[in-house]
Amino acid sequence: MKKSELFFSFLLVPLDFLMIILAGISAYNLRFAGVATEIRPVIFSLPFSDYFQILLLIALAWLIIFALAGLYNIKGSRRLTEEVYQVILACSTGLMLIVIIIFAFRELFSSRFIVLAGWLLAIVYISFARIIIRSVQRTLLRYGIGIHNIVLVGDSNTTDALIYEFSSRKNSGYEVVKRLKNFNMEAEEDLAEFIKICQVDEIMQSDPNLSKAEVIRLFDFADENHIIFKYAADLLGAKVLKTEVSEIAGIPVVEVKKTPLEGWGRIIKRIFDVVGSTTLFIIFSPILIFTILAIKLDSHGSIFYLDYRSGQHGRKFLFYKFRSMLAHLCDGEGPGATTEGNKMLEKLIVDEKYNTRQAGPLHKIKDDPRITRVGKFIRRWSIDELPQLVNVFKGDISLVGPRCHMTMETARYESRHKKVLSIKPGITGLAQISGRSDLSFEDEVKLDSYYIENWSLLLDIGILVRTPLAIIKGRKVE
Repeated sequence: MKKSELFFSFLLVPLDFLMIILAGISAYNLRFAGVATEIRPVIFSLPFSDYFQILLLIALAWLIIFALAGLYNIKGSRRLTEEVYQVILACSTGLMLIVIIIFAFRELFSSRFIVLAGWLLAIVYISFARIIIRSVQRTLLRYGIGIHNIVLVGDSNTTDALIYEFSSRKNSGYEVVKRLKNFNMEAEEDLAEFIKICQVDEIMQSDPNLSKAEVIRLFDFADENHIIFKYAADLLGAKVLKTEVSEIAGIPVVEVKKTPLEGWGRIIKRIFDVVGSTTLFIIFSPILIFTILAIKLDSHGSIFYLDYRSGQHGRKFLFYKFRSMLAHLCDGEGPGATTEGNKMLEKLIVDEKYNTRQAGPLHKIKDDPRITRVGKFIRRWSIDELPQLVNVFKGDISLVGPRCHMTMETARYESRHKKVLSIKPGITGLAQISGRSDLSFEDEVKLDSYYIENWSLLLDIGILVRTPLAIIKGRKVE
């Protein structure tokens, strides 16, 4: 562990304490300020000296809560969004503690304004302080202070991706000082000589295809030389599994968890979908109305395109989109499809000039001659997908999830592809923000599988935030 990481981790404790105190004092001063007293006169007595003593005790209690929440874990690579999210949760837990204290000792606080204002200000102050600290850390990393010298062992796409990531992001905290394609006896001797002249903090196995003998040799080498050993899961070549260990009759039993979307995870995601789809529908209602008028004026036919898609566990449901094709040339299996449209699609699929996805069960038509003028615009900006908010509200799909495919496409899935049908598909997802339809089908399935196994509400929020950027960036094939 680098000294700089230890220093900044230690610094967070007194800094958080000062921010909590500052938030409490600010809330107190706001309540007794002239503007606040004019709106609502103070009808209670709370001397600052008494208040400050209580504030000190609460600040200490909050620090304990922060520690239990993992806010002081020494972790150099924590994302800032994740840290702010944990700050909000920890402060909210602290707020509940204050509510309990008020309930038990009502005479301590007679102002709900001070409590709520203190909670909000604490979130703002602590988050702001941590943003500054992390910014200072990242700045120092650019100058080589706190950098972890790492050796990568492997000859795979994952190794190449890690090297590119570490070299392009100077504030990642890592610098690749050596790469070994394997770890045979000769490579071990080479690395032993290398660590005599260059400090190595970590060794990472970045290739899952190393032999068992090489992996054991690599682990033993790291252990003997007091170097941290890590291994990278090959996202594009290996399964990522979540496990849960329980004990039955004194025997440890490992259960492979398919997804965190079980129990409360499923309930939380459904509430998030209902609230989110309703809010987004209201926000985008002007665009919806304008698009309806534009489609009606541009071409004859229905405003909406209705087709059947495969939902969770392959269940078929009616899928809503704005019509972007000529009405008599729409393909699919739903009410919006036509025989002429399906025949034309068959011709386009076999034509390499149009279909950019010849391999796999999916097709992607480039320069589709069936698309209308308005259709080309609404497809470019994904406006045609806004009616899917109705599908989200109904529970057919989620705001975030695997890509939603046609039933004729999912019927051609191989066994390894069917995992993406284990949860509800989504309007957007990890695959969409990682390349939209430019990704190969296999890479898309692997990203969606990773999402299924690593779901969290924070991940959903992150994907939603990044979706507009992916839309603006566009894609190679329209």
